[in-house]
This record gives sequence, C-alpha cells and structure tokens, in this order.
Amino acid sequence: MNERDTGSNREPETPDEEISSKPRRRGIYLLPNLLTTGALFAGFYSIVQAMNGRFEHAAIAIFVAMILDGLDGRVARLTNTQSEFGAEYDSLSDMVSFGVAPALVMYSFALKGMGKLGWIAAFVYCAAAALRLARFNTMHAVQDKGWFQGLPSPAAATLVAGLVWVMVDNHVSGDDISWLAWGLTLFAGISMVTNLRYYSGKEINLKRSVPFIVIVLIALSISLVAIDPPIVLLLLLVAYGFSGYVLWVQRRLRRRSGVKAPAE
Repeated sequence: MNERDTGSNREPETPDEEISSKPRRRGIYLLPNLLTTGALFAGFYSIVQAMNGRFEHAAIAIFVAMILDGLDGRVARLTNTQSEFGAEYDSLSDMVSFGVAPALVMYSFALKGMGKLGWIAAFVYCAAAALRLARFNTMHAVQDKGWFQGLPSPAAATLVAGLVWVMVDNHVSGDDISWLAWGLTLFAGISMVTNLRYYSGKEINLKRSVPFIVIVLIALSISLVAIDPPIVLLLLLVAYGFSGYVLWVQRRLRRRSGVKAPAE
C-alpha cells in the first residue's frame, strides 16, 4: 500500500482540493462596523469632554452615538451584512456609549456634590445598562420585534444627556438641580431593567412607499426640533420614557374592567 492509498497521508489530487483544505479566514463587514466604531468614538469623546468640564459637547456626543447606533443595525439589515461579530461589537459599543458615558457625564455635572448618593445613582444606572444589554442579547431571537422589553439603553442615555444639555444651554448649574438629576438618573436606570414594553419602530420598512402626509409630518417634526433642540428633544424623550408606564397602566385597567386587550 502506497501513501496515496492511506487516508491521513493522502496528497491532494487537484489544486481545488488543496485550496479547500486550508482554513478560511473570516472577514468582517466594513460599513455597519464602521458606524459602530463611530458610535463608540462618540461615547469615548463624551467621557473625555465631561472630564474637561465641557458638558454640552459631552451631551451632544451621546446623541450622535444614538444616531450612529440606530444606523448601523438598519444598514446591516438593508445590505444583508448582519453577523455575530457585528452584534457583539455593537453591544460592547453600547455599553460604553449608553452605559458608562451617561453615568459619568451626569455624575461629573450634577451628582458629584452629593457624595455617596451621587455615585450610587450613577452606578445603578451603569449596572442597569449592562443588565439591559445582557438581557437583550439573550432574548433578541425570541423577543417581539415591534417592542422593547424595558427602556432601550440609547433612549435612557439620551434622556440623561438631554437634561445636562438643557441645563447647560440655559446656564443652570448642576448643583442647583442635583436632586432632579439624581431622580432622573435612577428613573432611567430602573426603567431599563423593568418588563415594561416600549415601541421599537423596527417594523417600519424604509423600502416601502408612504403617503405624502408622512413626509409633511417629518418636515414639521424637524421644524419643531429646530425651534429649541435641547428642550424639544428632552420633552420627547421624557414622553417616551413614561410611555411604557402608561401602557402598563392601560393594560391593568383593562384587566380590572374585564375588557380583553386588543392584539398589539
């Protein structure tokens, strides 16, 4: 029996067989991961600016991170470039941009003078963001795509950053609103780990045609935000933050009255 007849020492008979026997290197998709890197940079930039006392820049950077984070997932779905690497990378980026950065920005701006109460509130928010992201990663395959379970971390982060932006824009010191900042930080953190349902907007299909009135409403919304971006955005985020509690109360009232809730 010669070497060609043995299984372990068999030489490749064709060039294609030789190529296929080599381990293949897996690449990563550039565009969605580039957007994720931009979101990560925005979160890191926010922390740096907060350390330097430039809180307006720090708050705006978190809003930029939210926009980039929303784009990377949609771009990946539209271009069919989803991957496990991209999902894990996005989660790590979210922890920096929407977990660590908002907690440090709020602590540096308004909670630092409260002593232990201040840093405990910031830690509760940071830990809640980590738990929220971990739960999302383990349940996203079975979770209803139309709804989030708990307040999404980008919304919680911009809610915290929005308060900082409004106060700085109106020349209000962080020490003057320390208790408001403390309560809002805890509210955002606790809302992330609840079982409340928040509308996700993932069912919106950008490839479909929409009525003309939708474009008009979008233009009006942009004009409304342009009047006073910090205040308008903060009000919208506060409304979204309380929407989960409003829906919960509505379901409880329907159950008590014996009315069956309609399919959502």
